Amino acid sequence: MKASKAKATKPRIYGVSFASVYPMYIKKAEAKGRTKAEVDEIICWLTGHTTASLKKALAANLDFETFYGKAPHFQPKAKLITGVVCGVRIEDIEDKTMRRLRYLDKLIDELAKGKPMEKILRT
Repeated sequence: MKASKAKATKPRIYGVSFASVYPMYIKKAEAKGRTKAEVDEIICWLTGHTTASLKKALAANLDFETFYGKAPHFQPKAKLITGVVCGVRIEDIEDKTMRRLRYLDKLIDELAKGKPMEKILRT
C-alpha cells in the first residue's frame, strides 16, 4: 500500500491578482453612490499603503497573498472588524491572509451599505 500525503493547498484566491479584483471593489461602491477615493482610503487605512504605493502595488499586479504579505503596516484596529462575509464569521478565520482579505470585503460591504467613513475606519 502506498502512503499518501495530504498536500495542504492554499485557497485559489491567494494567486489571483489584487489589481484584477480592485475594479470590482470600485464598481460595488460606485453602484451605491460611493467613490473610488473612498475605496482607496479604506485600502490604504487597512494596509498602510499610501496612494502612491497602492498604485505601485496595483501596477505590479501582485497576487492577494503577496499584496497582504507585503502590506506596509497592517491596521492594528482591523481586529475590531467583525461580522459575517461569505457565510463565515471573520473573527473565526484562523488563516491570517484569508482574514485580512475578508476584512477588506467587509469594509467594502459597509461602504456600499452607506455606513459613514468614520465608522468604517473604526475611529
